[in-house]
Amino acid sequence: MLLRHRLAGTARAPTIVSKPSPCVIAIRAAPRTRVAKPGLSATSESKSEQTVTVKAPETPKGGDFIAGPYGLGRVSLDAAVGDRDKVRLHAMQFESTESSGATCENGDNNVFDEDTCLILPEWAIRSGPRKRIFFDPEKVTAAIVTCGGLCPGLNDVVQNIVFTLTDYGVPEDQILGIRYGLRGFYEREDKPITLTRDTVDGIHLKGGTMLGTSRGGANIKEIVRRIDLWGLDMVFVIGGNGGNAAADAIQQEVERQGVRCVVAGVPKSIDNDILLVDKCFGFDTAVEEAQRALLAAKVEASSGYKGLGIVKLMGRSSGFIAMQASMASGVVDVCLIPEVPFSLEKLKQCVAGVLEKKGHCVVCVAEGAGQDILAAGSTATDASGNAILADVGTWLRDEFKKHFKGESDVKYIDPSYIIRSIPTTSNDRIYCKVLGQGAVHGAFAAYTGFTVGLVNTHYVYLPIPTIIQAPRRVNPKGRRWNRLKTAINQPDLV
Repeated sequence: MLLRHRLAGTARAPTIVSKPSPCVIAIRAAPRTRVAKPGLSATSESKSEQTVTVKAPETPKGGDFIAGPYGLGRVSLDAAVGDRDKVRLHAMQFESTESSGATCENGDNNVFDEDTCLILPEWAIRSGPRKRIFFDPEKVTAAIVTCGGLCPGLNDVVQNIVFTLTDYGVPEDQILGIRYGLRGFYEREDKPITLTRDTVDGIHLKGGTMLGTSRGGANIKEIVRRIDLWGLDMVFVIGGNGGNAAADAIQQEVERQGVRCVVAGVPKSIDNDILLVDKCFGFDTAVEEAQRALLAAKVEASSGYKGLGIVKLMGRSSGFIAMQASMASGVVDVCLIPEVPFSLEKLKQCVAGVLEKKGHCVVCVAEGAGQDILAAGSTATDASGNAILADVGTWLRDEFKKHFKGESDVKYIDPSYIIRSIPTTSNDRIYCKVLGQGAVHGAFAAYTGFTVGLVNTHYVYLPIPTIIQAPRRVNPKGRRWNRLKTAINQPDLV
């Protein structure tokens, strides 16, 4: 698994680190053989886990390029971080497993279900510019690709990757934008475009992605063949769990074929379901826009006789948007998320009680909620391999109409595509800038097979295999969910 860059010797992937023994981290071993990377020493403690400890980075055989001010001088050495800077991924220490949100040691017992403990790293490498860079910027060729569904902030990240590459001194005619997802690497009708500061100027003011995107599997070997043919030194993949899984597959294939290229990810998920990451870009924007639909439902419900407003929001397996929008809006009476099962009969009783007391009711439901009732036993999947969900929103609408037999004015709102396609809010815009910059800093530091994200308020580099093990989910026993239940006085519905 050792890589060698065209220009600067050996690539590093020190994206998981720990304190010297006995404080070590463990990750689930991949099916392939793991080899110690330069800058790390590795020992195998068992067949199922591996530990790594910090060691001073080696000087690359090909020499390194000392960064004065980087590239165009937009990043000064005063902003540089140390190669051995690290961020602890687990900030809480619980008194006992009885504490709200308590998890098993070094793991998240809510990744698969509440009885499963997934071992996760304890430390991660800090994101940021290094004093030493391992590429000659004038000779770098880079490519950027966006994958999967739309999300606010895609254009922002693309723009800031381009800006940061040029800040380092990468010539503008050596930055490629791959069209319509990963297939753009090899589809003849979707040729790459050149990305310059002028072409990406102002794109952050628009929703969507200027590069286009697509779902579905990709020909990884053909992608790597094009990476080698075009002489790419860096590939930046902006995508969710599926996009990062594809980036990991590309990383493995470039290693197998001996192609010298850094693969860096930027995690995208409007559902906010990327493991370990505090939040994904676009999430704050999605919550802000989702409130508009909830407020509209409140107006509709309160204006009708025994009005019932139902709003379906995104959230296939994680209910973060529904939970946060419900909390922020202050108008929701019942919130349904995938992580918390409910009984239809108890839900009807709860809504009837709210209607009797207030005269109107607002229900917020994540798209993945209630699938155990609606789609039990279904194995159908879409082009990205995601389970095809039954429409819980229209189902609830119809069930409530039947239950109240015309005595309630039921209104249904589904704002999903409106939320996905809007430009970012100011907080997300800043976040996207930092993520785009961090991805480029990591690539120039010769890290590979990593994704950049915010963990415990610090920006870090995480190994892609770690974050794609499972989706991040709301903890039903955690403070956030129970805080919402208290705020809206929602009873248990099972």
